[in-house]
Amino acid sequence: MSTSTRMPADPASSYRAIENLIARYAELVDDGDFAGLGALLADATFTGSSEPVSGRDAIEKMFQDTVILHEDGTPRTQHVTTNVAIEVDEQTNSAVSRSYVTVLQALPDLPLQPIAGGRYHDRFERRAGQWRFMERQVRINLAGDVRRHLRQAGAQR
Repeated sequence: MSTSTRMPADPASSYRAIENLIARYAELVDDGDFAGLGALLADATFTGSSEPVSGRDAIEKMFQDTVILHEDGTPRTQHVTTNVAIEVDEQTNSAVSRSYVTVLQALPDLPLQPIAGGRYHDRFERRAGQWRFMERQVRINLAGDVRRHLRQAGAQR
C-alpha cells in the first residue's frame, strides 16, 4: 500500500489525503507493521514520551523496541482517531492537524477496554505532489493498563 497520497485536484482533496495518512498510521500500528510505519513516517520526526526519533529505520526500531506483539503478530489494539482538525496552506504545500486518539485493547485474559487516550499534533508537507508526514507529536494524558501493550509502562506512541 502507498504511504503517501498524490497531489489533489482541489483543496478538499488535500484534506482527504491527510485524513488518509492519519488513518493509515492507526492501521499500521494495529497491524503490528513497524516496517510500514517506518515507511509512512520516513520523512518525519516522531515524538512520544522519550527523545524524538527521525527517519525510517529509527522509527521502525523505536516501535519494535516499545510495542508488544502477541501470538497473532499484532499488538491486539485498535487506535481510534477522532476530532480531526486539519489546516492546509495550499500556497506553501504544508498542513497541520490536531486529533484525539483512544487506544482500545483486548486479549484472551483482558476484556476489551480503553488503555490510553491523548492527542496527536501533526505536520505535513506536499513534496513531488504527495502529502507526507513531517512530524508527529503524541501526547498521552490518560493511561490505563498498558502493561500488555508497551514494554516501557507509560511510553507513548
